[in-house]
Amino acid sequence: MDLTDKIYIAGHRGLVGSAIVRQLKNRGFSNLLLRTHNELDLIKQTDVLSFFQKERPDYVILAAAKVGGIYANNSYPADFIYQNIMIEANVIHAAYKYNVRRLLFLGSTCIYPRAVRQPMCEDALLTNTLEPTNEPYALAKISGIKLCESYNRQYGTDFRSVMPTNLYGPNDNFHLENSHVIPALMRRFHEAKVNNDAEVVVWGSGNPMREFLYVDDMANASLFVLEASRSIYQSNTKPMLSHINVGTGRDVTIRELAKLMKKVTDFKGEIVFDKSKPDGAPRKLVDVSRLSNMGWTFNISLEEGLAKTYNWYLKKIL
Repeated sequence: MDLTDKIYIAGHRGLVGSAIVRQLKNRGFSNLLLRTHNELDLIKQTDVLSFFQKERPDYVILAAAKVGGIYANNSYPADFIYQNIMIEANVIHAAYKYNVRRLLFLGSTCIYPRAVRQPMCEDALLTNTLEPTNEPYALAKISGIKLCESYNRQYGTDFRSVMPTNLYGPNDNFHLENSHVIPALMRRFHEAKVNNDAEVVVWGSGNPMREFLYVDDMANASLFVLEASRSIYQSNTKPMLSHINVGTGRDVTIRELAKLMKKVTDFKGEIVFDKSKPDGAPRKLVDVSRLSNMGWTFNISLEEGLAKTYNWYLKKIL
């Protein structure tokens, strides 16, 4: 990409989108298209088409999505499937219609079946039933992958997909009920420390294993895949299985994560696990060999990333 190319980042204020914007600006890209939800509602097709017709972006990074943890996915399944499918369909179709050179769609590793061999490779897609707690969101993300592949097959577009593992970092959602595990735990541990509580309650048994990637590493991987030559991308993927996993290839138990969180936040009390709450999938580790073969690997360890995130969180709430 040239530094003057017009790049539209959908979802630029979210966790991943904001990290991608930071990296693009640090690299000297100056022609970034950024719109808030109030300025452009991606669920409205006519508004999206009008925006693309007027602005004619060269590249599109589709990081906009409705996201949340187990509680949110269970509580608002219709919102998760409808809003995400509409966003994906509108942006991907507009990118085709107005001749975007290249599009990068950001999904999630929840696309893989609940009962699947670990680590999860890209070939596992659609081989079994999904985890019930986030099935609507997963189906929407699978639709996004297939939209990209279908436009590539029918129209010769260059639309790509990356599936990140669990992400965390600055600009995450720290709501106690609607957030993912790391920001929810971080807020819980911090507030317990401030209140001198004797314990922190963590949902589930603590046994499920999860992989976590710091968001700046995800932003770096996203731009790496976006900028890869078409021949390199196609040689490492398949026309109807074109997505690429992004992660560390390493996982920890929720119990181990809680202990790390206790250390990073300097909480002095005890950790209690509430086994009446759902665990979700028993393990979610991704096979990152496709991306590794292309020449990318992560840089920031979990403990380092948690410390960076906690420092950002402290500045945010002061």
